Amino acid sequence: MKRPAKLKAVDQELIAAATAAIKQRYRYDWQEVGAALRTRSGKIFTGVNLDAYLGRMAVCAEAVALGRAFVDQGDAGIDTIVAVRHPDPDEKDQTIAVVSPCGACRELIFDYDPKARVIVPNGEAAAAVPIAELLPNKYRRGPER
Repeated sequence: MKRPAKLKAVDQELIAAATAAIKQRYRYDWQEVGAALRTRSGKIFTGVNLDAYLGRMAVCAEAVALGRAFVDQGDAGIDTIVAVRHPDPDEKDQTIAVVSPCGACRELIFDYDPKARVIVPNGEAAAAVPIAELLPNKYRRGPER
């Protein structure tokens, strides 16, 4: 694995946008993850996870942000994406922190832009890595091209 890239000011801005989204829409046991995506044109889109009584019906925050970006700008590409988790009210540490995308989101991000950067936890800080590093054996429908 390559050494993760240090975060730039624009990456910190993206984390702040994801944090603001989940702070605004946090609902205990329903919405706990916020995401922010910057397209290659520089526009930021946010989303929060949509939980459901039937767990498999839930939609991740990254997918919501990507959907908003796609509706607004079409296939503008993903420059960088990040997700953050809001702690439950009974957790001692109330810090909203960067989390890694789940496997399904990794596939989705890669499908929409194989050159996307993803901000992930990296010890005490966060770092940006190419999506391909998080998904080294990408699923393909047919023969590899």
